[in-house]
Amino acid sequence: MQPDAIKRCLAGSGLRSTPQRYAVMAFLMKQAGHPTAVEIFEAVNRVDPRSSRATIYNNLRDLVHAGLVREVAVEGRAARFDAKGMRHHHFICDRCGNVEDVDWYDVPRPAAASLGRRVLRECELIFRGLCTRCAPRRVSR
Repeated sequence: MQPDAIKRCLAGSGLRSTPQRYAVMAFLMKQAGHPTAVEIFEAVNRVDPRSSRATIYNNLRDLVHAGLVREVAVEGRAARFDAKGMRHHHFICDRCGNVEDVDWYDVPRPAAASLGRRVLRECELIFRGLCTRCAPRRVSR
């Protein structure tokens, strides 16, 4: 994503484009993986060492709240972050905690009666199991 596009994206979501917020968003847009807040902090500070951990965490919270970044909760491990570009679901490995993208497909909306007064914002599937590196290899016979 071009620099102006990131600034427009932030402005369109109602967020100011501070240098630190811009750096977090730019880093996430380039990532194929799902970095932790610590990994984002370290990467951003290699380029511009002015950001504190608190600044990175606060910006991640704001970006998630604005709907520009998705937080992927991994049980028992640090949350991982993903810039929302192409829609996709996630697969989380039970053994190594690796988070992988799974192609998007629409999930049926629940019946209105089952939601009650809840307001549904979005629905994402998270698949859990063993990734290809951790799954036992099958022996051909």
